[in-house]
Amino acid sequence: MKQPKNSYKKLLAFMGPAYLVSVGYMDPGNWATDIAGGSKFGYSLIWIILLSNIMAIFFQSLCARLGVVTGKDLAQSCRDHYNRFINYFLWILCEIAIIATDIAEVLGTAIGLNLIFHIPIIYGVLITGFDTLLLLLLDRLGVRKIEAFILCLIAIIGISFLIEIIISKPDYIGIIHGFVPSMPNSDALYIGIGIIGATIMPHNLYLHSSIVQTRNINKTEDGLKQAIKFNNLDSLFALNIAFLVNAGILILAASVFHRSGNYGVDDILQAHKLLEPILGNTLAPILFGIALIAAGQSSTITGTYAGQIVMEGFINLRIQPWVRRLITRIMAIIPSVFVIIYFGDSSTANLLILSQVILSLQLSFAIVPLIHFVSSKIIMKRFVISIKTKIIAWVLSALIILLNIELVVETLKDWITIEKAKPLTYIPIFILCFVFGLLLMYIIFEPIINGVYNNRVINIHGKTHFPEINKITPYNKIALALDFTKNDEAVLSHAVNLAKQDTILILIHIIESAGANIYGTQVNDSETQNDRKRLNFYVEQLTRLGIKNSIYEVGYGKAEKSIAEIVEKQSADLLILGAHGHKGITDILFGTVTDKVKHKIAIPILIAR
Repeated sequence: MKQPKNSYKKLLAFMGPAYLVSVGYMDPGNWATDIAGGSKFGYSLIWIILLSNIMAIFFQSLCARLGVVTGKDLAQSCRDHYNRFINYFLWILCEIAIIATDIAEVLGTAIGLNLIFHIPIIYGVLITGFDTLLLLLLDRLGVRKIEAFILCLIAIIGISFLIEIIISKPDYIGIIHGFVPSMPNSDALYIGIGIIGATIMPHNLYLHSSIVQTRNINKTEDGLKQAIKFNNLDSLFALNIAFLVNAGILILAASVFHRSGNYGVDDILQAHKLLEPILGNTLAPILFGIALIAAGQSSTITGTYAGQIVMEGFINLRIQPWVRRLITRIMAIIPSVFVIIYFGDSSTANLLILSQVILSLQLSFAIVPLIHFVSSKIIMKRFVISIKTKIIAWVLSALIILLNIELVVETLKDWITIEKAKPLTYIPIFILCFVFGLLLMYIIFEPIINGVYNNRVINIHGKTHFPEINKITPYNKIALALDFTKNDEAVLSHAVNLAKQDTILILIHIIESAGANIYGTQVNDSETQNDRKRLNFYVEQLTRLGIKNSIYEVGYGKAEKSIAEIVEKQSADLLILGAHGHKGITDILFGTVTDKVKHKIAIPILIAR
């Protein structure tokens, strides 16, 4: 891939990663905190959205710098630097944050389905478990197509809120005053921290540092400088769109609910129900539901990729994306269903805000390592951040940490002052907070504690060495899996060319009819009889070609199981299979015999095309 010569074309080539990241800044969790802030405090918390967006642009730019310069994402950098215990701890915290994010996506999509199609929320939550199929299809298209799909969803969200704001006729003077920092009370602090947690999402830091590596970067000094510059512009454009969406949600809530005296609207369901009667417009609630579904689905896709990145980066565990997606989604569905069953649909608002506060509490454990890494000359070399940038990074990090400490202290005070609260209830919470505090302190001062900046390079494949070349004995028994399609030509051609004078060819065909699956070897229908005749014909033709030692075996039912049993029974040395060439949804519908067979036999497999 050639580098574009035109500057604008180069910029367009780098555009995309930040838009994937930006959808996490406008997910349903943001909606809950923005609606609560707008309805309770009017326009007065817009400055927190602006502050959190500036912080997001700053830290996402640092992530992009780390990924571009080192070729490693934030999770991989942590694995190279910290010991196994710390890495596992950080990984678990990050997984909790991803599950908290997914809870917001589950509830948001379920609420959106309820608003538009009137599907009960609990059923909507269960329906979200099937979006693994959407991810499976998108994953086959490549990162550029996924970025285009995400941009379409962002456009849907943005246009929906633009129209709703126009309909709501906000107080523009009040909006301007909302940019002046103020904190009305402790409830505003809780919601403000939720807004920060919803905006600067910890898993987005890991995601951004990874997906910037999907671009073709010239690894020269000038090439890296250009890549950093264009990725910074990408972050600036994309996250400012996210700011406009978040500010739009808060402005809509302030204009519609706070202005009409509905200060207690902190529920997406409440917000939707009140839009039409207050505004007197049926279009606003429909757009609200459409945007909510778009936000939930777009965030689901990026959350899955972030989950894969942190799992592989921290503990070097690779699993299929749909399996990863399903596990995360189940972990999000279970608490959502539990809360809805026991506390009702109205409890979804509190759960959404709580999920964002959890994200904010975990944020420090991602930001502090990031600052350490981009401040290290050993890692970043000439691209280490400046003293001025370091100071800004640590000031913003300190602000986040102090806000979180304030939140924890206020929450613990509330629990202790409740008459029914017993030491057995809050002492474990104290211990947990103390452990997390110690871990955070260790990560902050770890370079000083260790004396030198540790940046060991871990090779996931072990030490580099050339493997010993062993002598391979000739294949005396070659098994051929035949399905009487065009694949048989390639399978038989490879077998005949590999066979020697005394080689035995074992022709295998599996009958997979309904009767064969039910009755096994007892079936003797016309398909079975015709297949045996065809195998006899194959043996006769091979004899004419000089292959005198040919036999055939017929299996019944599941192909992978029957093939493995015949291979073992005949003591075959090599198995030749034909490649079907289908993929994606057809793999799910028709199965993938090759992948399943390889786990059941211990001999070499040749896939013929």
